[in-house]
Amino acid sequence: MRCFYVLQKAAKAGEGGDTVMTQTFMKEKKILPLVLSMSLPMVISMAVNSLYNIVDSYFVAKLSEEAMTALALVYPVQNLITSIAVGFGIGINACVAFYLGADDKLKADNAASSGVFLSIIHGILLMIFCIGGMPLFVRMFSSDEVVISMALAYSRRAFAFAIMVTVGIAFEKIFQATGRMKVSMISMICGFVTNIVLDPLMIFGIGPFPRMEISGAAYATGIGQTVTLLVYLGVYAGGSLSVQVSRKKLAWDRKLMIRLYGVGIPATLNMALPSVLISALNGILAGFSQSYVLVLGVYYKLQTFIYLTANGIIQGIRPLVGYNYGAGELERVHKIFSVTLKLTAGVMAAGMLFSWILPHTLIGLFTTQESTVSIGVTALHYISFGFIVSAVSITVSGVLEGLGKGSQSLLVSFARYLIIIVPAAFLLSRIFGAKGVWMAFAIAEFITAGFAYAVYRKAV
Repeated sequence: MRCFYVLQKAAKAGEGGDTVMTQTFMKEKKILPLVLSMSLPMVISMAVNSLYNIVDSYFVAKLSEEAMTALALVYPVQNLITSIAVGFGIGINACVAFYLGADDKLKADNAASSGVFLSIIHGILLMIFCIGGMPLFVRMFSSDEVVISMALAYSRRAFAFAIMVTVGIAFEKIFQATGRMKVSMISMICGFVTNIVLDPLMIFGIGPFPRMEISGAAYATGIGQTVTLLVYLGVYAGGSLSVQVSRKKLAWDRKLMIRLYGVGIPATLNMALPSVLISALNGILAGFSQSYVLVLGVYYKLQTFIYLTANGIIQGIRPLVGYNYGAGELERVHKIFSVTLKLTAGVMAAGMLFSWILPHTLIGLFTTQESTVSIGVTALHYISFGFIVSAVSITVSGVLEGLGKGSQSLLVSFARYLIIIVPAAFLLSRIFGAKGVWMAFAIAEFITAGFAYAVYRKAV
C-alpha cells in the first residue's frame, strides 16, 4: 500500500513539476538538466532490476557451486525472455513518444493498447517454448546431472512468470514514453523489496516457508515481478497516465504494426544477442573447465550492474529522442546524443576503476573457491579495458532506437556481440587459452565503437 500511496502522490505532483497530461517539457527544457532528470530515476530502476539476479545469485551461492553453475546455464534463456519483452517495449516506447511529439493522441493510444495486447501473447508463447526447450538446452552445456536437475527446477518456476515480465515491461515503457520515470523507479523498487525479502525465506525455509532451495529463488523473483506489474496497473487505474490502454483503442493498422515491430524486432535482437554470445562463449570455455563457464556467468551478472548507470541514461533519453524527432527538433536530437555520450563515457570510466580496485570483492560475492576467484579477477581485468570505449556503441544504439531506426541499431549490436567477438574469442583462445576469450571483449569494443559512430553519422 505504501508503494501505491507514494505513486499517487507523485502523480498529483506532476512528476517533479511537469504536468501529467503534457510532455512539452521534452522539447523546451535545457538538454543537460533534462537528460539528468529523465535518466536518474531510470538509473535507480536499472540498479534495482539488476539486483534481481544479483540477489538470487548471492543467496543461491550459499547452497553450492553447482547451484551457481545451474543459474549461469539458465541465465541466457532468462535473459532472452527479458530481451524480447524489453525489445518490443522499446518499440512501444518509440511509437508512443513519436506520436505524442507529433501531437497525435489517438495514435499514441493505439500504440500503447496494441503493444500491451501483443505483450500478453508474447508472454504466453515464451512460457511454453522456454519451459519445453530447457531440458535440451541445458544438456548442451553440462553433463552433470546435479547441475542439470537444479537448472530445470529453477527454470520451470521462473519461466512460469513470463507473462508478468512481458506485460510489466510493456507498461514500464509506456510510462517512460510519457516522461513518468518515477513510476518505473518506484514500481521496480516495490518488486525488488518483495524479492529480497522472500529470497532467504523461500530458499532456506525460514518462518512459514518450507526449504525450497533453488526453486525458492525462482518463486521469489517471479512474485517480485508480479508485484511490479500490479503497481503499474494500480497507478494506471488511478487515471493519471496521458495515454489510454483499452480494448477499444486496439488498432490493427498495418503502419502501426510495422512501426511497433520495425523497432521492436531489431531491439529484441539487440537485447537477445548477449544471450547468444554467452552460449557461444560457454561452448568455447567449457573446453577448458566448468569454472570458466561459472566465471562468465558471474561476469554477466556483474556487468549488468556495472553497465546499469549507462543503460539507465540510455533508457532516459530514448523518449526524449523520439519526442523531439516527432516534433521536428533534429538539432536537439544531436545535442542529446553529445551530452549522453559524455555522461556514459564518464560512467564506464568509473566502472573500469572499480574493476581494478575491487575485483576480488566483486567476484567473491558469488564464490568462495580461491581458484575460481582468481580466474574471475583475471577476466574482469582484461574485459574492463573495453568499458570506456563501449560508451560509443551503447549511446549510438540507444539514440537510433529512439529515432525508430531499429535496423541500424541492430547492425551495431551484431558487430559488437557476434561478428567480431565470437571469431576473436575462438582464435585467441587457441593462442592464449581461456585468457584469449577475455581479451576478445576489449578488442570487440574498440572495433565496434568506430563502426557505430560511422553508422550514426550516416543515419542521422
